[in-house]
Formats: sequence, structure tokens, C-alpha cells
Amino acid sequence: MKPFAVGLIAFSALTLGACASLAPYGPQQSARGQGFSEQRIEGDRFRVTYNGVGAPGPVADRALFRAAQLTVDQGYDWFEVTQRWIDGRPDSAGGVRPSVSIGAGSGRYGGYRASGVGVGLGLDLSGPQPTSTTLEIVMGRGQRPDRPGAYDARGVQDAVRPRL
Repeated sequence: MKPFAVGLIAFSALTLGACASLAPYGPQQSARGQGFSEQRIEGDRFRVTYNGVGAPGPVADRALFRAAQLTVDQGYDWFEVTQRWIDGRPDSAGGVRPSVSIGAGSGRYGGYRASGVGVGLGLDLSGPQPTSTTLEIVMGRGQRPDRPGAYDARGVQDAVRPRL
């Protein structure tokens, strides 16, 4: 019976962890929901945010894709990322992460002395954690500037679309 209980607990934890995954690409539907949002700062300048869960890489890809999509929708050819904020830990993808801890201690009570050593094993069963990427972009027409933060909007769409 004991192996069955351990298996049931592990299966339940993995099933629960799978419930929190990155939602399909689309606009943010609620204040704490997943998806993109944008704010116009000036005529050719926007702040684009993508909120998701899990590893920061896929969320950053979706923010970059939205910036490219918005650029084309506004009639521009390229955009430059002038500022970037990423909120999320590199290990925020979740999953079962084991941990081991070792401790030692000693004490004295009256005429007695005691010491001990302990080893602990733990499993972090928390699911994927919230992650967001915010890009401040400026858009332009014509030839893309030769700078590392400048992107061809249609090229980004073609490159990132298969990963969405």
C-alpha cells in the first residue's frame, strides 16, 4: 500500500503542476491574466508587455513577436528596443526540483552535552511561476538601423511565429 500512496502523491503533484502553463498567444484578458498589452507613449513609441508563466525565454519571445506585430500594424518596417525589463527567475519553469540540506548543532543543558547531525531531503513541487517581459520600442520606416537593439519587424514575425 505504501508504494501506491507515494505514486499517487507524485502523480497528483505532476498533474497539478501541469495546470499552470503558458497560455496560447493573445491579448491579456484580465489584470492578472496571461497575454500581451501595449501602451502608446508617443506616435512611434510603445511599451509592450507580455505576462505569462514559466521560463522567461518563451515569454520574452512573445513580447518580441507582439512588438513586431504592432510595428507592422502601425505601418512601420522596423523597431528598436530602447529599454527591456524581465521579471521572472531563470528557474521559474517549475517542475519537481529536489533539494538536500545538511545541518549540525550542539547544546548544553545543565551537566549534559549533546550534539547531532541531520540530513534532510525535500522536493519543491511548486508549479511554473509568473514571468513577464516589457519592451519599450521606437518604430521606423525604411532601412533598419545597424544597431544591436534594432529588429526587422517582418523578420522577427517569421522567426518567432513557429515557436508560439
